[in-house]
Amino acid sequence: MAAPVPTALTLHQRSRVLELGYADGTVLRIPYELMRVLSPSAEVRGHGPGQGTVQTGQREVDIVDLEPVGHYALRPTFSDGHATGLYTWDFLWDLGTRLDAHWQAYFDQLAAAGADRDAPMAAPPKGCGSH
Repeated sequence: MAAPVPTALTLHQRSRVLELGYADGTVLRIPYELMRVLSPSAEVRGHGPGQGTVQTGQREVDIVDLEPVGHYALRPTFSDGHATGLYTWDFLWDLGTRLDAHWQAYFDQLAAAGADRDAPMAAPPKGCGSH
């Protein structure tokens, strides 16, 4: 079953949350940080299993632009310049309805990598297109 399409989108810059409203009254609030660290882009996820990059230093990230892509997705531009992820309605619905599980998976990923959530990101290796 496909996720519903939101009828309202609001960027809350002070709280750094994307709010999605739906026709049935459902409201989902997704923190920008979670959107950024779980970006569906190849830069974050890699080009195959095990090739992803743990994202850090995104607690204060903002969304500076939000572009619709057809009738199926959004392309946010984040304040760190990242703008390659396409956030489908299904992906956003999953993020918003399973926030706790996604946060836990992210914290588990940080722990497994021995990474600090607030550490600045290292520069991408040469040959891996940046933002």
